[in-house]
Amino acid sequence: MPQKSPYVIRAEDAECYSPANHTGTKNYRLVGPRTNGSKYLEIALGDIERHEGSPPHAHPGLEQATYVLEGEAMAEIDGVDHHIKAGDLLYYPEKVFHSIRVLSERIKLLVIYAPPFEEHPDRVMHHPSAQTADA
Repeated sequence: MPQKSPYVIRAEDAECYSPANHTGTKNYRLVGPRTNGSKYLEIALGDIERHEGSPPHAHPGLEQATYVLEGEAMAEIDGVDHHIKAGDLLYYPEKVFHSIRVLSERIKLLVIYAPPFEEHPDRVMHHPSAQTADA
């Protein structure tokens, strides 16, 4: 039987979680501090169902890049709507609001954070319109 390594990861063997502020989403953490000791980078495989996604939010103190592996969605980045599909890369600078709503049956994404996000609530800024709707 092959030995498991923190340097060669299969998604089905990775930690699965549903990220806060997202619906219909499963993330599989491939690289991160708890997964394999990464200090400067976190990578997750995201799988989001049709009509699901996230409301506008931003991240202070980190940057995010998302590569679309399969599927289609509408992504709003800094107030501008983008129709995204497999092969597109989305870049979210620090504190830039972004959201996603899946159009296809599902979308699979490679999500990259630097430094690691690790689902820390203090690393999420909610859009003022979302806070008003929650009140």
